[in-house]
Amino acid sequence: MNPNPSTKSIIVTGSARGIGRAMAMAVAADGAQLTIADINHDAATAVAAEIEGAGGRAISVRVDVADRSSVRQMVARSVAEFGKLDVIFNNAGVAQGKPFLSITEEDWHKIMTVNGLGVLICMQEAVTQMIKQGHGGKVINTASIASKQCYEPMVAYGASKFAVAALTQGGARAFGKHGITVNAIGPGVVETDLWQSVEKDFRTEGLTHKHNEAMDNIVPQIALGRASVPEDLGGVARFLASSGSDYMTGQCLMVDGGFVFL
Repeated sequence: MNPNPSTKSIIVTGSARGIGRAMAMAVAADGAQLTIADINHDAATAVAAEIEGAGGRAISVRVDVADRSSVRQMVARSVAEFGKLDVIFNNAGVAQGKPFLSITEEDWHKIMTVNGLGVLICMQEAVTQMIKQGHGGKVINTASIASKQCYEPMVAYGASKFAVAALTQGGARAFGKHGITVNAIGPGVVETDLWQSVEKDFRTEGLTHKHNEAMDNIVPQIALGRASVPEDLGGVARFLASSGSDYMTGQCLMVDGGFVFL
């Protein structure tokens, strides 16, 4: 298999840092044309500049994935720059660590709006463009181990990632007739700024007491014996963006070091 997605126009949401940045850098190294989309435009611009500095092609766009007009503008800007849209990685997301009985309506709406509604809107707008182009496309959503097994301190987050799994399966069935595949990546526990915010939540809520205590408790349960780093997701991102995954749809590829077995 040649995993090279060169000449493809690819949007990655939430790609200013962490997993999104790693996936964007991986497909950019293969020659893809990248739209680095993030609510933090300054950070997105820095990632795009890094790709350009390495000889690639990239633009940066500020996007609020839960705002349809913002997403529509993101897609339009990408198409205007690169002439088409071949692949979208719906990666933008938020997380929270909180006991079940402490979750508020505000907590629920924030997480579900970004992680659930945001993926729905991005899928709808990207697929509309792909259908218009008439040559298929690929939608790749960031799910989680929490889309397979929900953990009590992260119930709202888990619910949002179960929603991502449902959107992935439903989208696969809805868009296959257009030659559009829809798959997901399921990261495990990844060393990112987002995970550090969850660790902070755990300490605030009294669930843990020391820095990195949650991570230290989880790592012994991972078959490969270590937490993930964002770059661990790059290979799967390249595969799902490539022609090697053309006959795969509706699936979630778990990249968790052997934490959840299903």
